[in-house]
Amino acid sequence: MKRYSDRITSTSLRRSLIGAAVLALCSGSALAVEPFVIKDIRVEGIQRTEAGTVFSYLPVRVGETFNDDKSITAIKALYATGFFKDVKLEKDGQVLVVLVEERPAIAKVDFTGTKEFEKDTLVKALKDIGVGEAKIFDKASVDRAEQELKRQYLSHGLYGVKVVTTVTPLERNRVNITFAVDEGEVAKIKEINIVGNKVFSDKELKENLALNTGGWFSWYTKANQYSKTKLTGDIESLKSFYLNRGYIEMNIDSTQVSITPDKKDIYITINITEGEQYKVSGIKFEGETFGREEELRQLVLLRKGAIYSGELLTATNKLISDRLGTFGYAFANVNADPNIDREKREVAFTFFIDPGKRAYVRHMNIAGNTSTRDEVIRREFRQFESSWYDANKIKLSRDRVDRLGYFKDVTVDTPEAQGTSDQVDVNLTVTERPTGNFQIGGAFSQSEKFSFQAAIQQANFAGSGTTVGLELNTSKYSRTISFSQTDPYYTDDGVSRGYELYLRTQQPPALNIGSYTIKQQGGRISYGVPFSEVDTVFFGIGLERSKITTDATSPTRFREYVTTITGIANGIGTASTNAVPLTMAWARDSRDSAVTPTIGRYQRANLELDVVGQQKYYRAVYEHQWYKPLFSKVTLALKGEIDYGHGLGNSSYPVFKNFYAGGIGSVRGYLSSSLGAVDYTYGDALGGASRLIGNAELQLPFPGSGQDRSLRWFGFLDSGQVYQEGQKMRASELRYSTGLGISWISPVGPLKLSYAKPLNAKTGDRLERFQFQMGTGF
Repeated sequence: MKRYSDRITSTSLRRSLIGAAVLALCSGSALAVEPFVIKDIRVEGIQRTEAGTVFSYLPVRVGETFNDDKSITAIKALYATGFFKDVKLEKDGQVLVVLVEERPAIAKVDFTGTKEFEKDTLVKALKDIGVGEAKIFDKASVDRAEQELKRQYLSHGLYGVKVVTTVTPLERNRVNITFAVDEGEVAKIKEINIVGNKVFSDKELKENLALNTGGWFSWYTKANQYSKTKLTGDIESLKSFYLNRGYIEMNIDSTQVSITPDKKDIYITINITEGEQYKVSGIKFEGETFGREEELRQLVLLRKGAIYSGELLTATNKLISDRLGTFGYAFANVNADPNIDREKREVAFTFFIDPGKRAYVRHMNIAGNTSTRDEVIRREFRQFESSWYDANKIKLSRDRVDRLGYFKDVTVDTPEAQGTSDQVDVNLTVTERPTGNFQIGGAFSQSEKFSFQAAIQQANFAGSGTTVGLELNTSKYSRTISFSQTDPYYTDDGVSRGYELYLRTQQPPALNIGSYTIKQQGGRISYGVPFSEVDTVFFGIGLERSKITTDATSPTRFREYVTTITGIANGIGTASTNAVPLTMAWARDSRDSAVTPTIGRYQRANLELDVVGQQKYYRAVYEHQWYKPLFSKVTLALKGEIDYGHGLGNSSYPVFKNFYAGGIGSVRGYLSSSLGAVDYTYGDALGGASRLIGNAELQLPFPGSGQDRSLRWFGFLDSGQVYQEGQKMRASELRYSTGLGISWISPVGPLKLSYAKPLNAKTGDRLERFQFQMGTGF
């Protein structure tokens, strides 16, 4: 028992029941409280709550005159705290006595029988609605929590769920709450019926639905479990399907969802009216076009006489809005008003254009970068603060940041600046991914069993944007020690500088019978100069010393090379050469992402030339990658590469500069580096001075991954071959393969798994169906 003056009074017989008086007043009775001046306030009945807490909520103070109005206000204020289930006010002489009965506090919330959800997830969800440890117990909140639990289970298709709530009293006015859950069995979609369709078959329409009656991946996607959200999305998908095929008046009349009495099977019926198919009869513009009507008309994807498409109409609105955005009109509004002629089954559109005010960019904000420095991101911006809003420059800025390869996701939004009507903020949000990669590669075959290689690379060292690489490879057949560094902004203008120091030793793999050793040591330095937003030219020079050691079992090609350099007749011995290779290259990158591209191109042309060293040669490489989204989640990726090398003057092309094909990165399904000519004595792969490679991939999101592009599966078709110096490149000699694979941007780097079937393997080709590689791109 607490009070301001710490006096204890037990004269309860002299108390007057103010609470009863207040109740009488509220009911309209004439009974009232006789006003008195409060000399002291005493609180009784509290167990956990501090007296000071009660005083802080009480709207009356010592020295004030207590009356009917203050009685009502005080009781309402204390009830409103939620701490008490009963409140009374009494008068003890000139002392106001506050009698309270506290609500219990929740000591613990527990669950039994939960398998569908993690307990921690449930605890957090219920705490958000007021049922959690240290919260005040409220029966209504517990009832809501029980209903929320059931709702969560219903959303997962568990319609037979039962929840029993037990409240156990504890000492010190506390309670434990236990939710005992009997999840029951998952209700599956037994049948989906579409009623009213005449033009399109049930099968065609059901292919557009996320919900289905089950398939191979149902255990993962749970597409056969009913969800109201998914059904809503499916209804929109059906509408889009019809709108994109000219049925502008198609309507979903109703949907019915029923469940069997045992709550195991669900039946869905969708009633539709297809309407008639319409063609486009004309296009007009209204509003402000700034004299660019013809330019804007070129952006219209709908064509007169063609079947109407809702998708093309939406895309047209966006193209026009984006075009106006390049002139600074960030809030441009484009609406297409249809004029339907039902007799002719035609529809004409009038595009109403309201550009709004021309806008400036106030701030360029960056969020989400925990390790990458702001300057590394900001230097990729092409939209600047205090300049006109330009939608193209904002998109280019986003794409350039994404092409850095440091981020899993890059998004941009342009909200209106608060308090202004002609300014916007550009907010760029990134989700970082690990850029310190431990890269490994390997494969499995019956002959060699398991092969392995490894490297360590930090693509964004200390968040500076600098790439630092250290390769340490000590496998049985090759040893490599190399260190490299690339600074993409060696100068403020974007000139890059890279260098590498290396020591490599290579021996033939276990399948090769012949023996030889190639040792190379050297270094290189190169500079990259950007001359457009997507184009960069590179210049470099290197110094390399190569030493080849052969014996009686070495492939003839290697012994011939030793003879050429040393003059030794049988070619058995050691040949050393020095080279000063000059490199010139050009690269163009217009992809939307370096890690998971969906649109754009990547081109690279490289020339390596040595006219100073002992073995004069040139080595040219051209690669072209092309990405195009076929549907919202499907990407077609194509890659072509042509490489050519040749000796200059009387020099032959160095064998240690040979190209190889086979394996991930070239032609899957064939043993790595096994294609092309072989040594006629032992059958060992020799590589070649020229190479053709072609790859096609159809990339799709992995079932259940939603919009996550970091996990995808793909089907592929590969082709490739290597040719000897002077040999004509013949398409008839190409090897082909096809198969399926999975790509994943894992925490330790990009990972690719593939299973391939060679299509035209010849006698002597070395096959390898299953292959994987980590740290690779296309």
